[in-house]
Amino acid sequence: MTTLRNRPKTALLVVDVQNGVVGGAHERDAVVANVGTLVEKARKERVPVVWVQHSDEQLAKGSDDWRIVPELKPADAEPHVEKNYGDAFEDTNLEPVLSGLGVGRLVIVGAETDACIRSTLHGALVRGYDATLVSDAHTTGDKSEWGAPTPDMVIAHTNLYWKYQTAPGRTAGTVETRDVDFGGTPKT
Repeated sequence: MTTLRNRPKTALLVVDVQNGVVGGAHERDAVVANVGTLVEKARKERVPVVWVQHSDEQLAKGSDDWRIVPELKPADAEPHVEKNYGDAFEDTNLEPVLSGLGVGRLVIVGAETDACIRSTLHGALVRGYDATLVSDAHTTGDKSEWGAPTPDMVIAHTNLYWKYQTAPGRTAGTVETRDVDFGGTPKT
């Protein structure tokens, strides 16, 4: 379990499910629906939902592209973290937010698989968090014209290597939306 002391709680971390990030993403509608299902489940189980929102030169804060997709509605009381780097912990208030909530385990969903999701997963694990990736609730756009694998292969590869990720005193792994258990360890 987490190496963070006195942090027994779990949070759902929703990363960059923004119009300009997921607009043309692989299986966008299915992924957004799975994220929505998990948000509802977390709220019902009183598990904190933390929203992460990226901005940079191409994704201007306040623009329509910057906004969370219309299918998802962050609640006013749910924490919101603004970021400018791939890792949601880097130069943000995410760590103090999670510490204040007593969170040591993260269930991570969102976009983009090959950028902010991977960075945030690794960032969480090296900072002492247990980090579970929901295998059917993250996505990416097609970057194959620049030499990357197709989105389905990027997602499959990320699910494969995160399923077997390990670190001393921490858990990692993957789980499908239907099997998410906010109270326990991942079923891999």
